[in-house]
Amino acid sequence: MITKLKNLGPGLLFAGAAIGVSHLVQSTRAGADFGLGLLWALLLVNIFKYPFFQFAPRYATATGESLLDGYNKLGKGVLATYYILNLVTMFTIQTAVTIVTAGLASTLFGHFPTFEIGNRAINSTEIWTVIITCLCLLLLLVGKYKLLDKLMKVIIITLTISTIVAVSMALSNNTEVLSFTQTLPSNTLEIAFLIAFMGWMPAPLDISVWQSLWCIEKKKDAKQYNPKSALFDFNVGYISTIILGIGFLLLGALVMFNNGETFSGKAGVFANQLIEMYTSNLGDWAYIIIGIAAFTTMFSTTLTTLDASPRSMAKTTQLLFSTSSKLNYTLWISLLAIGTIGIFFFFASKMSFLIKVATILSFITAPFYAIINYRLISSKHTPKDWQPSKQLHVLSWLGIAFLIGFSIWYLTTL
Repeated sequence: MITKLKNLGPGLLFAGAAIGVSHLVQSTRAGADFGLGLLWALLLVNIFKYPFFQFAPRYATATGESLLDGYNKLGKGVLATYYILNLVTMFTIQTAVTIVTAGLASTLFGHFPTFEIGNRAINSTEIWTVIITCLCLLLLLVGKYKLLDKLMKVIIITLTISTIVAVSMALSNNTEVLSFTQTLPSNTLEIAFLIAFMGWMPAPLDISVWQSLWCIEKKKDAKQYNPKSALFDFNVGYISTIILGIGFLLLGALVMFNNGETFSGKAGVFANQLIEMYTSNLGDWAYIIIGIAAFTTMFSTTLTTLDASPRSMAKTTQLLFSTSSKLNYTLWISLLAIGTIGIFFFFASKMSFLIKVATILSFITAPFYAIINYRLISSKHTPKDWQPSKQLHVLSWLGIAFLIGFSIWYLTTL
């Protein structure tokens, strides 16, 4: 058991990347707008996405190479498609998660006074965006994977404890009977929200690529990190994301359902609303618990995303263009950090729009990742002993059908 606990790493990094906007923003909003009516969607999408995420640590530890190496074996076209999709979405996703983190930091740790550069007023949330991005950049460039691995264990434990305490507090204060009546959204706005909710629940499927890269890094440090321990590690992380997803859904339903409040699209205002709603319903003493849960949720996502997207782009660049420069990662992470700050200064007031675009893109592209991950794990490139069982094959077919079906449903209701 001690060895298993020591081998925990990439699975917790997956949880850190996954438990972010999908949980704090989307799950809370789902609870606020529908009560527990979308619990079915949360559970279904977690079940049907499971095989395609699980194939990442399975393939990486069984073969010693990342999913990107596998995509390259399936054909340059597959890898090039991934490269384009990731390039299109990486800046939007990083900006979306950093905006929310900065809004929470501004609310929890204090507002900076507004000042002007030229004719442009720079507010507190924008200053926090620069600070958080630079802090994450410094942590990753100096500490690299080892620091990320150790730091995430602390963050996930803190996040889990604070969220469980917050849910327990909300349940103890609740005087009404919870309704478990499930809802199927019918109008265009509700359907768009449902797709966005499932798009990042528990995470976009391209995070499977990140998971495989983290597994390769883990194998360098932990020689006993084999397919068996990798699957245990992943399952711990995955189950954590489901439990915390239900936790944030419950918080939204218990604290915000039917109160008539609507969330702002501005990061700072949204963060204030979120914290104030919880404290006004649960008491001022809940401020620190909710604050820790919310901030650790978003900081973990910001940190892991800033590491993973550049890591993926560096590896893909190396495979596509036969380059082997060690500066690839540094170049991409610097580009992503600069791009995030730049985009934020132009779209600071469009947080809701950015999140909606990123989440919907994630859901529409999910069938692509599901199909290629399934093709790879079932192909000659994966050792027979580690190819999926019959049950996992069936769940994969159902998952692909589910993802394609919901994407078509969304596209035909636009």
